[in-house]
Amino acid sequence: MINFIGKKNQKRRTIKRFAVSIIILILISWVYYLYCLNSPLAGDQLTQEFIVESGWGSSDISYRLTDAGLVRNPYVFQMYVWLHRIDSRLQPGNYFLSKSQNIKEIAWILARGAGSTKEISLTFIEGWNNQQIADYLVEREMIAQPADLFAIVQKKAVWWDDYPVLASRPKNLDLEGYLFPDTYRVFRDATIADIVQKMVATLEEKITSEMRQEISRQHKTIHEIITLASILEKEVSTQKDRRLVADIFYKRLAAGMPLQSDATVNYATGKSVTRASLDDLSVESLYNTYKYKGLPPGPICNPGFEAIEAAVYPVANEYWYFLTTPNGEVIYSKTHDEHVAAKARYY
Repeated sequence: MINFIGKKNQKRRTIKRFAVSIIILILISWVYYLYCLNSPLAGDQLTQEFIVESGWGSSDISYRLTDAGLVRNPYVFQMYVWLHRIDSRLQPGNYFLSKSQNIKEIAWILARGAGSTKEISLTFIEGWNNQQIADYLVEREMIAQPADLFAIVQKKAVWWDDYPVLASRPKNLDLEGYLFPDTYRVFRDATIADIVQKMVATLEEKITSEMRQEISRQHKTIHEIITLASILEKEVSTQKDRRLVADIFYKRLAAGMPLQSDATVNYATGKSVTRASLDDLSVESLYNTYKYKGLPPGPICNPGFEAIEAAVYPVANEYWYFLTTPNGEVIYSKTHDEHVAAKARYY
């Protein structure tokens, strides 16, 4: 009898352990399901084209989404669309999806149809010049060739007069410097003129009335500010350094000294070197600020807001020279001799 009871208790314990294991397995599976469902694969908002062919079922779509790097687990996708009864509503078409979207978002986009992804994200980086913007737009298949952008930014359009931020720009210059770098949502079929106007309009908004008053108080123009900001964007990387270097450049301008910016020489030569060579420094260009005093004719890139802000609000200091070391540190000097010694130490 005792043996029978013992066996019975052992059987109960086995069943209990089995039940606990099943519950734990279900909980782990549920947690994993929720993780895959709600967690996008990456934060990258760039979109990629995803085509759903006519006749594809939810399993076909799930495997191809996984192969495209858009979802983490095809079975989680299948389970979600089945539970929400949209597995039969997934529509064929050309979609534009990103890795920043989770399975739920992608599933409902496919259920609504391809028209729901007509908008795409375009991200323009601070410090890009117009050539780099053009190359990026070609890569994103928004234009066929870089010349398509330059045809828009070089030829004055009627709407240019609607933006006071362009008023002080010399009429012989294109919109280099005035295409504000940011992430924009645009329709897939947007024209390049639409995109350019959106970027100029954003710059108009970014330069506040307080900043415009300060620019006027300093007897400067917005074009001068944008031009210097573009140089700061390329010369130094932190906001603290930009505001210090802005003051150094303003002091040089006031004293009639050349700016001696390697960044402006790079713009003239088309290079991207840290230090210009002797041959580079002899290039004949108004953007060669070793050869010509004053600001160059216009911006050398499209600066971000922090660089523009630094150009408007420089921090007064006692330095006249600076250099950036190979590891990115900025070394400041009060005299030319100190500057020469710093160059000998780091280069």
